[in-house]
Amino acid sequence: MVDANTFAALEKREWSDAQVAQSYAQAFARAANMVVPHLIEAVAPGPGTNALDLCCGHGNVTAGLVHTGANVTGVDFSPAMLEMARNAVPEARFVEDDVMDLDFDDEEFETVTIGFGIPHVPNPPAVFKEARRVLRPGGKLAFSVWCGPEVDTALGYVFGSIEAHGHPDITLPPGPGANDYADPALSFPVLSSAGFQDCSCVTVASMWRVEDPGAPYDFFLEGTARGGALLRPQPEENASAIRKSVVDQVLKNHGSGPIWEVPIPSVVTRAVAV
Repeated sequence: MVDANTFAALEKREWSDAQVAQSYAQAFARAANMVVPHLIEAVAPGPGTNALDLCCGHGNVTAGLVHTGANVTGVDFSPAMLEMARNAVPEARFVEDDVMDLDFDDEEFETVTIGFGIPHVPNPPAVFKEARRVLRPGGKLAFSVWCGPEVDTALGYVFGSIEAHGHPDITLPPGPGANDYADPALSFPVLSSAGFQDCSCVTVASMWRVEDPGAPYDFFLEGTARGGALLRPQPEENASAIRKSVVDQVLKNHGSGPIWEVPIPSVVTRAVAV
């Protein structure tokens, strides 16, 4: 039985909520959708390629793979996400499974993609080892992770505002850093240990185009696991202060509108199975 207070339980609980899943797909994922072509380019599938899309969510990367003519299997732990994915991409096969312990044969696939899923698993190195196990030698892996607050990003606006104005009793259970694997100094050695080589990465200028400078707050509140778990329980006074802080930073850094292009950049990492 999974402890209800663990990181794994939080992720499973939040992403199994249909409202959270739908909000992510409808709003937050407008930035994630900008990264899909970069993931597809990194693994370069073609007609008939056996492709595996781990942490497939609502199927945006899966759809990109299908459009290349690949034979695609999508995997996620969220029934709510999988329902949307099946409706959106009927050409693909979808499986509810644990990406740290996949129910697939060795060397079954030629490409593996992971679109923003790595921050949502308690043991990312185990995912990379499983990805290598199910990939044929020479097969390609590509995954994406949001950049951390060391760059100009909505993620920094929101989590910085939570740190400054959130109620001190509202915290997350211990887990991997949300942006750890955007850093090649961490990701490349882990990938090498898992059986990959020729690692490379690119930064993608993903962003949101919004009509409300407070929209990044709303997107994290309504459509994310970590952010939502920190924001939804906030007392009204704290929530108002957090949102105001986000608005102030968007106005300061991105002008007075009426349309704001708010950055939430990401890193796409590519590696080849040995």
